[in-house]
Amino acid sequence: MKINSEQEMLNYGREFAKKIKFPMVIELIGDVGAGKTTFTRGLAEGLGVKEPITSPSFTISKSYALPNNKHLVHYDFYRLPDPGLMLDDLNESINNKNTLTIIEWGNTAIDILPDDRAVVKIEYTETGGRNLFFQ
Repeated sequence: MKINSEQEMLNYGREFAKKIKFPMVIELIGDVGAGKTTFTRGLAEGLGVKEPITSPSFTISKSYALPNNKHLVHYDFYRLPDPGLMLDDLNESINNKNTLTIIEWGNTAIDILPDDRAVVKIEYTETGGRNLFFQ
């Protein structure tokens, strides 16, 4: 899928939210600035999150309340060559039936990510847009 702007990425995230079934794990793969957090922001808005969605690069994880006692937990392991104790937190999130878990830079936690996770790969295009691939 071709995305040409930040607004299109937000809109796509909102549409993707309609397909969410709890529990669910989404792994986002892409270079710095590719649009992983923008996609997550649109998705969160589509699920009813009213508070600002920001990258958890420095906090490692952020949790957002959703309607019906559901949660969205967003992880970013970019700065962690070894997630250490955060693996316990991630594992708890993955195994919570009321949680949508989104993880960026999950290669250091790949051993605990479920096989049935949705994988969204975001790549830059030559024209400054993005291509999204789903695995």
